[in-house]
Amino acid sequence: MNKVLGALGGNKAADAFRKTVSGDPTGAPEWAQQMAIGNDIGLFGPGSAVWEVHGCIATLVGGIRALLMQAAHPAALTGVAEHSAYDTDPLGRLERTTRWLTITSFGSTEAIESEARRVREMHKRVSGEFETKLGAHAHYSASDPRYLLWVHCAFTDSFLRAHEELGYELPQGADSYVREWAKSAQPLGLEKAPLSKQELAEVMKNFAASEVASITMTPPIVGFILKPPFSRGGLFFYRILANAAISTIDEPFLSVLGVKKRSKGWLKVSRMFLDFLSHMLGHESPSQKIARKRIQALQ
Repeated sequence: MNKVLGALGGNKAADAFRKTVSGDPTGAPEWAQQMAIGNDIGLFGPGSAVWEVHGCIATLVGGIRALLMQAAHPAALTGVAEHSAYDTDPLGRLERTTRWLTITSFGSTEAIESEARRVREMHKRVSGEFETKLGAHAHYSASDPRYLLWVHCAFTDSFLRAHEELGYELPQGADSYVREWAKSAQPLGLEKAPLSKQELAEVMKNFAASEVASITMTPPIVGFILKPPFSRGGLFFYRILANAAISTIDEPFLSVLGVKKRSKGWLKVSRMFLDFLSHMLGHESPSQKIARKRIQALQ
């Protein structure tokens, strides 16, 4: 493992990683400056469960898991296939998702509303027909509350599960994270989201029983998520994280996605890698630092 971690050393590796995730080698793309605007702490603030989870390097595993979990729903999968450039601009999609997650987590209410307007405008263009679990055809829209609920729950469940199973601390408790992050869905149009870990589990169980399914587009998109067009070295480390993500996914989602269960040993390997990566990049992102400076100025 030491040889593996040693291969990551150097500023070039760190810069390349930051550019992959945020779109900028410094880790502070132009949109990160939105963390500086506004005159309040935002929806959460330092000390919140959201800052604890989303400020943790474990989000790399949670993010991969979220992409896989979202792909288990035919409507979400069809929306990605028909309305995103996932196959020609996968890093662009990752950067846009990172932008929304980061601004909503650490930005002021002013910045969050501005970002939510951008996302809502994009959602207006995402609609069409999808194949249901029973083989019928139905309409989907990214603005539909049911669609928003699935995407929100897949995100929440994935970031929480990755954080917990990788062994990172969450002093505020899982219920606090679920309850707090429910606020993130409201600016996008979802008024009711789970408010506890138990409620989240019940919603996921309901989706599993009635809606998640494998369709024609599932294998190629899942295959793309598991093997994106990264460099050989980048793909090697990505697979470590992806295997850790899969090890936290349960049935029936594994069968729907067509992937085999991975050993929990991948979580131990990933934890070692992530801890090193956190040490190399810094334990707090540039966006968090900007947000913290904004909040300190209010005091």
